[in-house]
Parts: sequence; structure tokens; C-alpha cells
Amino acid sequence: MITGPYVNSLGIILGSLIGFILARAVPKRLHDSMPMIFGLCSMSMAVILILKFSTLPVIILSCIIGTLIGELIYVERGINTAAAKMRSVAQWLAPGRQESVSQKEFLEVFVALIVLFCASGTGIVGALNEGMNGDTSVLYTKSAMDFFAALLFSTRLGYVVAFIAVPQLIIQLSLAYAAILILPLTSELMRNDFYAVGGMLMMATGLRICGIKIFPIANMLPALVIVMPLSALWN
Repeated sequence: MITGPYVNSLGIILGSLIGFILARAVPKRLHDSMPMIFGLCSMSMAVILILKFSTLPVIILSCIIGTLIGELIYVERGINTAAAKMRSVAQWLAPGRQESVSQKEFLEVFVALIVLFCASGTGIVGALNEGMNGDTSVLYTKSAMDFFAALLFSTRLGYVVAFIAVPQLIIQLSLAYAAILILPLTSELMRNDFYAVGGMLMMATGLRICGIKIFPIANMLPALVIVMPLSALWN
């Protein structure tokens, strides 16, 4: 029975609601320090995944070509539009609770959270692992980190952060149940290259959450789609 995606989504929802309720009780210094810790955790896990790489040219080409595709089809713009609509709905349901953050800052942080929760290498690897061998340890670890991240960021962005749990659950369940069909068609080299590209996205996510550099993370997502076919062709 698949349980990891449900636990992960529940962690995001509970963290978001608790953070929304406790927003006024959270000291400002936590808003300054904790995002850097979450970014550091993301970058640390990214290093572990990147070191799994098998074919360096495949990793680089996948990131470059995937980002070019994402830029041409405006992936991040679509996510930004969806994020703005989510915020409008949340403001309509609870007016006055989410107006302290500018639209630009909201979108920058919210898109990074969407990638961190839904498309990080940890979530993808964890869902695939559970689908193949029932190992829930990766997703349970991610659930704990996502709970605290959702709690903190919802104090700034509002309970709209909880909405991310829906696409996150759909993506992880799809990967977990498709793992039996996908993984037998892949080699260890292909999977290692896939994990490494996921690590590159996690590194960019960590830098974005820390406020060091605003990478177009959503536009980098097509790299995850093309890396395995490119790895197969290369090898």
C-alpha cells in the first residue's frame, strides 16, 4: 500500500494551517534565518543526488536543453499565473491576512516552494522507491522537512501554501504507481543521471529560497523529462 505521498501531503497541509494560525506569534528573526536553513538542507540533498551522476555531458545537456524548452513554452509564467489565482482565492476567503507580501515576492517564494514540494529530486526518488520496493524512508524524511517549511512560509504567504499539497499528491502517486512500468525500462546509468538532474534543480531551489539567486526553476523542469532518453542515447 502506498502511504508516503499521503503523509507528505498531510505534512504540508498541517504545517500550512498551523503556520497561518500562529503567524502573529512567530518572531521576525525566524523569517530571516530559517529560509536559509531550508535552502541549505535543499542544497545539501542536492549535492548527494548530483554525486550519483553517471554521464556528466548528459547532465549538462539535459539542464541546458530542458531549460531552453521551458523558456520557449513559458512553464514558469504558467505556474506564476496559477499561483496568482491561488493567492486571489485565499485573499477572498481570508481578506487582510496575506497583503503584507508584495506580488513579486509572493511569486518568487511560492514558485520555489512548488518545485521544492512537488518536483524536487527527493520527492521523485522517494515516490519511485516506494513504488518499486515499498521503502517509505525518503518520503517520510521529506515530509518532516516539508512540514516545517510549510509552517514557516505560511506565516508570510498565508494558508495558500496548503494548496500545493494537491499537485504534490497527484505527482507522487502517479510516479509511485507508474514505477513498476518505468523502472524496468531503465538502466542504473539512466537512473543515476536522472537523480543528478533532480539534484541540480534542488540546488537551484535552495539558492532561490536563500535569496542568493532567483533561478527560473519551473523552466528547468523539462530537463527531468529528457534526461533519461538522452542518457539512453548517449550510452
